[in-house]
Amino acid sequence: MARDIGIDLGTANVLVHVKGKGIVLNEPSVVALDTKTNEVLAVGEDAYMMVGRTPGNIKAIRPLQGGVIADFDITEAMLTYFIDKLNVKGFLSKPNILICCPTNITAIEQKAIIEVAEKSGGKNVYLEEEPKVAAIGAGMDIFQPSGNMVIDIGGGTSDIAVLSMGGIVTSRSIKIAGDTLDNDITQYVKKKHKLLIGERTAETIKKEIGVMYDHGRNDEMDVRGRDMVTGLPRTITISSLEVLEATRESMVIVVEQAKAVLEQTPPELSADIIDRGVILTGGGAMLDGIELLFAEELKVPVFKAENPLDSVALGTGILLENLKNRKK
Repeated sequence: MARDIGIDLGTANVLVHVKGKGIVLNEPSVVALDTKTNEVLAVGEDAYMMVGRTPGNIKAIRPLQGGVIADFDITEAMLTYFIDKLNVKGFLSKPNILICCPTNITAIEQKAIIEVAEKSGGKNVYLEEEPKVAAIGAGMDIFQPSGNMVIDIGGGTSDIAVLSMGGIVTSRSIKIAGDTLDNDITQYVKKKHKLLIGERTAETIKKEIGVMYDHGRNDEMDVRGRDMVTGLPRTITISSLEVLEATRESMVIVVEQAKAVLEQTPPELSADIIDRGVILTGGGAMLDGIELLFAEELKVPVFKAENPLDSVALGTGILLENLKNRKK
């Protein structure tokens, strides 16, 4: 008997939830490809280790950009690899698959995701909107007639939504998220320190010493890269406050979008949000001080989900349990 699976198909990571087993896979959405033969050399963690470190003919590709499929064949190869690895297919049966997508993707993009999942070995494929699934996974009861607000900051997109009665009341999805912040840090180091660093280094800086709100913490970290003037390797020291400065503009945009969603929310639901607060999910919720930034700007309580990275995958698990009651 095939087991149902839920997939959080993220720009940065793919998480897979298998019914009855919980989250069984969490790997980077990266595929290493030999450009001469078009052969897939590695997928996930193994491919991520190669980012920025491969010879000319090997390319580490992220097939998803901004929450949508940028490269159809490679996404299919990646999903097929992950699904085969799980060994969830029965002898003759295929699993039902529930996949999450950003709120504002087009019908064509939705169709592409469904097609990829079907080709990778799914029987029935269901699509759900990411913030809704994230809210369920973060433990919100969104099926009651009361307002819940979730801000899901992933790798490629930030999805902001107000939910009630199991549906999305108002939402915004913007392509400013974790990857944007990494890029901001890369550009800042290049401009201020005249040093070129790779995307993995930028991500490490963000995770280890990054702050999103000035609340007194100021750590430092040694960063190695290539000097733009001499072309030789060089080490600099970067501080938390520099990361704050580098990422400020992008974070302001995310905050403005969250305000816009609140402004479009019916007053009764706004009152509920003041009571319950806003929940932050996704990898972005792990950033230091991010809840303080949103709390100050939105004037409502803001909390991080218990397992922000897993919220969407956990939500797919809960929705899969209710799949029997859903009509396709």
